[in-house]
Amino acid sequence: MLRKFKKGISYLIPTTCLLCEMEGEQLICAACSAQFFSATTSRCLSCALPVFIHDTHCGECLKNPPAFDSTIVACDYVAPFDQLVLALKFGHRLAVASAIADLLAKAVVKELPDLLIAVPLSHQRLAQRGFNQALEIAKPLAHQLDRPIYSKLLHRIRDTQPQTLLHPDQRQKNILRAFLPSEDYADKIRGQHIGVVDDVMTTGATLHEIATCLKQHGAARVSNIVFARTPPH
Repeated sequence: MLRKFKKGISYLIPTTCLLCEMEGEQLICAACSAQFFSATTSRCLSCALPVFIHDTHCGECLKNPPAFDSTIVACDYVAPFDQLVLALKFGHRLAVASAIADLLAKAVVKELPDLLIAVPLSHQRLAQRGFNQALEIAKPLAHQLDRPIYSKLLHRIRDTQPQTLLHPDQRQKNILRAFLPSEDYADKIRGQHIGVVDDVMTTGATLHEIATCLKQHGAARVSNIVFARTPPH
């Protein structure tokens, strides 16, 4: 019923595709979805960086395995996909989160996590932005994957500098011990496969720290479910 309602509304209030700006019913039209999100790229199973077709892991993950077990992405963080993130994050177009969730749901084709969480923002950053873009993506994604989402399972217990402003070598130190699970959700962590949702993955330092924290508290497996992966420079 809700899907039919949304479809009916779309005829009354036409939508413009976020990528090609053609008028239609979807935030990302079928043509753009087929053109930009159907290509298969061989990626490292751990961090999702591109690898040669017969490789399963990149050299860095073989040398220094991250705390998380896998990473699923829908695309690289390059044009025109970066515009989706910018529209959500800084343009406050919250409807974009549902479109991103649709694309991510299609990318999650293998083992589903038992539950989802979103990378938490600090209180200061949340107050400045007014919303957590990762959580806005995670909520419709949880619905599509038919998995529970626990928005209060993990807390950011101290403010950190924005990772984008730091050199890659400084990011792990910046985020070290910045997260702590809520005691009320201890039973939701032990023995569980937890999916961590975020909008963009660059070095993976934040996701590594989150996975480290969750595994220290008993998580069996941690998978990143991220919309866009920043390619290596």
